[in-house]
Amino acid sequence: MKVGQALAGCGLDPREARLLLSEATGFSESSVLAHAERDIPPQAEAMFVDWAARRRAGEPVAYLLGRREFYDLPLAVNPAVLIPRPETELLVELALARLADEEAASAVDLGTGSGAVALAIKRHRPRARIVATEASAAALEVARRNAMRLALAVELRHGRWFEPLAGERFDLVASNPPYIAEGDPHLAQGDLRFEPRDALAAGADGLAALRAIAAGAAKHLQPAGWLLLEHGQGQDAAVRELLVRSGFEGIVSWPDLAGIARVTGGKLKS
Repeated sequence: MKVGQALAGCGLDPREARLLLSEATGFSESSVLAHAERDIPPQAEAMFVDWAARRRAGEPVAYLLGRREFYDLPLAVNPAVLIPRPETELLVELALARLADEEAASAVDLGTGSGAVALAIKRHRPRARIVATEASAAALEVARRNAMRLALAVELRHGRWFEPLAGERFDLVASNPPYIAEGDPHLAQGDLRFEPRDALAAGADGLAALRAIAAGAAKHLQPAGWLLLEHGQGQDAAVRELLVRSGFEGIVSWPDLAGIARVTGGKLKS
């Protein structure tokens, strides 16, 4: 099979087709475009045909390739972890704006998954102590491998939310927890069908994890420490109310690049 035939007959979005064929063959994407008559080696052809079929069935490209870039970090991903989204970079930016780059500074990322948020913070605040918790042992292993490969010293703890942090306090708590309602039809559509349900859905209204984190945060923050929570569209008012009830002040919701209120945070009352 030739390059042009493969691209024309695979039934994929052209950009995704070029990316997958480039990965399978080792040819650059520009070379794939420029040399439509080039023959594809049999092993690469078999790999591309398999990937194309799986992608047509809805499997995310990030899982096919085993990687996704987040905040300029190349992260390994697999079906044990949520695929990092661009909108979550807002959570990192807000955390970096509130965390000093000094040894006395500390932050924890709750439900770290692939390690995306914790590792991005550590990359830009190398002197700060960064801890990450994760309830899934399989996800924690992905985060551990990413931390080792990127040579970023994040402390990884196995457990749900604050459970592995007894008696510890931090300057900042950040989390991108599950926030989709259990009955939401989007869970049966697109990439979400292939991602871990525990990392996506949280109770009948999608707020169960956000409630648990907001309620437990005060015991694990230094005076005037910050809590930053990513949430879904239309949940900002409910999350602001959770923070008010949990003893936070200066509460703000920030929009992502699409203008959707995506992160809500506040400072613990002194």
